[in-house]
Amino acid sequence: MSSRNTIILAAGKGTRMKSKLYKVLHRVAGKTMVDHVLTQVEQTNMDEIVTVVGFGAEDVQHELGDRTKYVLQEQQLGTGDAVLKTEDILGDADGMTLIVSGDTPLFRAATLQKLFDYHEAKGDVGTVLTSIAPDPAGYGRIIRNDIGLVEKIVEQKDATVEEAAVDEINTGVYVFDNQALFKALHQVTNHNAQGEYYLTDVIGILKQAGQRVGAYRMSDFSESMGVNDRQALAEATKVMRKRINDAHMANGVTFIDPEHTYVDIDVKIGADTIIEPNVQLKGHTEVGEDCFIGANSEIRNGRIHDHVTVTSSLIEDSEMESGSNIGPMSHLRPQAHIGHDVHLGNFVEIKKANIGDRTKVGHLTYVGDATLGTDINVGCGVVFVNYDGVAKHETIVGDHTFIGSNSNLVAPLQVADHSFIAAGSTITKDVAFHDMAIARARQTNKPDYWDRLPHKPEDA
Repeated sequence: MSSRNTIILAAGKGTRMKSKLYKVLHRVAGKTMVDHVLTQVEQTNMDEIVTVVGFGAEDVQHELGDRTKYVLQEQQLGTGDAVLKTEDILGDADGMTLIVSGDTPLFRAATLQKLFDYHEAKGDVGTVLTSIAPDPAGYGRIIRNDIGLVEKIVEQKDATVEEAAVDEINTGVYVFDNQALFKALHQVTNHNAQGEYYLTDVIGILKQAGQRVGAYRMSDFSESMGVNDRQALAEATKVMRKRINDAHMANGVTFIDPEHTYVDIDVKIGADTIIEPNVQLKGHTEVGEDCFIGANSEIRNGRIHDHVTVTSSLIEDSEMESGSNIGPMSHLRPQAHIGHDVHLGNFVEIKKANIGDRTKVGHLTYVGDATLGTDINVGCGVVFVNYDGVAKHETIVGDHTFIGSNSNLVAPLQVADHSFIAAGSTITKDVAFHDMAIARARQTNKPDYWDRLPHKPEDA
């Protein structure tokens, strides 16, 4: 039975990136480049996917997991040598094999599917994915004969002046008859300026054997963008972010300034949500419908339900239930769960805490390692003191409790339902139902103290 396979080339170190991180592991809109490629390939119903790794092999395998098989190219001897390393896995397979680079994160599954369809329809032994480049410098050129068939692909460093003037470029993506591919690879030599085994030489070898090689020209050149340096990484990210934002707007999301709104590829946003400028939605964040995400907010792996307002705040690995609001200038640290219709005001920090429905934490307050019930009022400047210098401890506060301003709740502590904490108190003992806890020094006024001052203020 005819199979459909893919080889992802991800062995290069990428020295022009000037980075300790291997090239294909640099991120574009929240996902590594090689993960972008694999994700699109997976949507084209492959029987076998093999990734060629070299530099950073363990890191690439950790990133992609068991979604693909792997082969190792220990020496960087060129793309032809890299593909040949997969022969033990794919060499005997019938059918077609797609070859794509792991540093081309912008290809869409639909484009790869069109390439397969074109290849099958034409019945050629190989098909090259091409495009017209505004500036072809650095790309391999597609050299056609007088009737438009592909004669060869010439790399930039090996091109004549006439060949270098061609603006149809090789995107680095191919589909081949699988067995014809490996037969030709054994005939590739390294007699070129780089001393490498070029995959592109397979085209000429197949032509010399009297077999036809076609070319499918795609319309969107930006998909073919390869990333070899930081400038190209930034450009690819810009293209990807526009693609992401356009898709969200088509689904009913309002971006006040899309060019200055940064949304990662795996983020989900509901209809009629409004996103102001300089917002960053990262990782696997989910934002519901009818939300308002104010300017300069950042949400990392957050789950934001419907009708939530976030005003200039940072949310990390936390959840806000419907109708709640936060900010400005507040921070949900990991494992914060905010209930329905909760109000978190300005300069509030919540960490590993559950805040019950309709509770209000107005401003200038820290809540860590705590469980707060419903309908609680937390005054200004309250601190949940959760750390004793060795371990963290939990505070539990019951429903309908009032916590006065500038209070310290020293964990471990339990404050029962319908109780009161007087302003300015440091509470170290549990508080019972309906009790009011006061823990502060009694006020003392010193009469005529002013006259004792040796240096009085000038406006006495």
